[in-house]
Amino acid sequence: MYQLVAIGNALVDTEFKLTDEILTQTGLTKSNMTLANTDEQTALFDILNTHGLTPAKQAGGGSAGNTVACFSALGGTSFYCCRVGHDKRGAFYLSDMQNMGVAIDAGRAEVVGATGTCVVLVTDDGERTMQTNLGVSGEIDQSNVDFDVLSKAKYLYLEGYLAMTPSVQDAISKLCQTAKAQGVKIVVSFADPAVIRFAKDGVMAWLMDGVDMIFCNMDEAKLFAETDDDIQAVHALLKHAKLAVITNGANPTTVADKDSVRLYDVPPADVVDTNGAGDNFAGAFLYALAQGADYGACVALAGAVASRVVSQFGARLPKAEYGLIKQTVLG
Repeated sequence: MYQLVAIGNALVDTEFKLTDEILTQTGLTKSNMTLANTDEQTALFDILNTHGLTPAKQAGGGSAGNTVACFSALGGTSFYCCRVGHDKRGAFYLSDMQNMGVAIDAGRAEVVGATGTCVVLVTDDGERTMQTNLGVSGEIDQSNVDFDVLSKAKYLYLEGYLAMTPSVQDAISKLCQTAKAQGVKIVVSFADPAVIRFAKDGVMAWLMDGVDMIFCNMDEAKLFAETDDDIQAVHALLKHAKLAVITNGANPTTVADKDSVRLYDVPPADVVDTNGAGDNFAGAFLYALAQGADYGACVALAGAVASRVVSQFGARLPKAEYGLIKQTVLG
């Protein structure tokens, strides 16, 4: 029924472009995600307003949400388990995902409360720094999950940020058990260095019984392995996953399994905004893999999509643009 089933935080992104000097004033850690409550996010908006900054873009976001949006826009079928408030932002989010071709059970997803929001701060070098107020997504649990959709799926995709959310761990455990019983491949995305810094134990609980795939960047891999050595980091991931896909900015992407470690070049990019790059890379890689493509073709499509994403503001491309990239790369 669905090739890709994912679970993650449903967030509406508000993006600002600013200098490193202003970013320093916010107290946020550059290139990382920081969780915040409503008061803390209001204080951040006050700082941005003081400098006369206005949003460059507002759009649906969330790490796994970006991944399934990319996967579906390329022509795959996906289902997203999430939690949104019964408010304007929630309605916008559900509509936005539907327009990208992603299936969501609104009856399970919608609850009373405020939809999660993410303030994305983009500095001149294109790096993204995020402050997230999870809203009702911070309480996502089994009631928001349809376990039946895993039947006939190829992949179950777990967003690393959820390792920070205690309420969802039982649901993730049940999803993984169901996936293993039905032969569905389990894919984990680390998503952000902050996940490994502050919630590594939660991630390790997911990896304890082994997974099929890990997506991360090299900084996250090194943090996970507690090493500065690239090869040691790769092998640390392979202790828990059959396949590791490790991006490294403009440097070659590593695709490793027990038999080999392969490096694949990625296309150059004019970096404007790195928000969503890794999410889209994972979505495009999984789409190509689901079509039977080899790893080289998977990286070619994923790299082409990600390089286009970082060259514009926002974590997603217009739906039609994904199709054009696919046609160019895969034919």
